[in-house]
Amino acid sequence: QVQLVESGGGLVQAGGSLRLSCAASGRTFSTYSMAWFRQAPGKEREFVAQITRIGTRTYYSDSVKGRFTISRDNAKNTVYLQMNSLKPEDTAAYYCAASGSNSYTGRAAEYAYWGQGTQVTVSS
Repeated sequence: QVQLVESGGGLVQAGGSLRLSCAASGRTFSTYSMAWFRQAPGKEREFVAQITRIGTRTYYSDSVKGRFTISRDNAKNTVYLQMNSLKPEDTAAYYCAASGSNSYTGRAAEYAYWGQGTQVTVSS
């Protein structure tokens, strides 16, 4: 089992940057692929990015490709989401999640563990 705690959200102007962090508890962090999802008010939770267990592969949604970068530091039990060129439509609560599968999956149901979320608001 793993517990996840996100941080780094906030208010930023369009075109700005933020870096989200997700700290995981436990000694088995490197056995999970990690992902970021986001959910805007009135919308379904959507996949943002995924990174495999040792970081050899990353996957992104089309809406963030080229602007966001997911990375992880297994020595620190932490996964990051660097967000550049932010747009108002990126406004959402951002959640990190852990999956026991090391294959690509953008389905929230494939992720067994979730953090509590951190709010990102991008003003125009």
